[in-house]
Amino acid sequence: MKRRTFDKLVSSVGLGLAALLLIFAGLLNFGAAFANDSVQSQLANQNIAFPVEAGLSGETKAQLTKWAGKQVTTGEMARDYSDLFILEHMNAAATAVMGKPATYSEVSTAYMAAQRDGVTTPEQLQKIADLRETLFQGNTLRGMLLEAFAFGTLGVIAGYAAIAALVGGVLFLLLALAGFRNIRRTPEDATI
Repeated sequence: MKRRTFDKLVSSVGLGLAALLLIFAGLLNFGAAFANDSVQSQLANQNIAFPVEAGLSGETKAQLTKWAGKQVTTGEMARDYSDLFILEHMNAAATAVMGKPATYSEVSTAYMAAQRDGVTTPEQLQKIADLRETLFQGNTLRGMLLEAFAFGTLGVIAGYAAIAALVGGVLFLLLALAGFRNIRRTPEDATI
């Protein structure tokens, strides 16, 4: 095979890969911007905010101080609000009624057993019912916030992938251009 033919083939493939990577970079950048904008606007519409530092309490205060008084607008903030702030309050509510942190499923089972067996007072049964509703609402909000965190994380990953695709595309473009330039210097009769 002639060297010039081989160089044209390799340089053309490199140019095609450069074009493909640059297209991917644009699409990934669009995806990253869409995810980040969607998470920010949807969370901003919810108007969820961390309490000021004086309002933070318990085991998670040190971890939440960086967000004190701020509105939840990013996936990371949504995760912390869900996993630290809401969960701490859910555990405290369960401990007050059940004597220990409990899940919605555990409280619901206890409520149905207490209702069926009639071994608790109406006041205690109402406390368990209220706790069950609190835990259901808390888990629902936590799920929505954690979904925002997941979507935001995918946006961040897409942003990094866009940068990598852009760098790869530019690198392949430079190599392809160098290959085409080298073809002019290669003698006609050179073979591989």
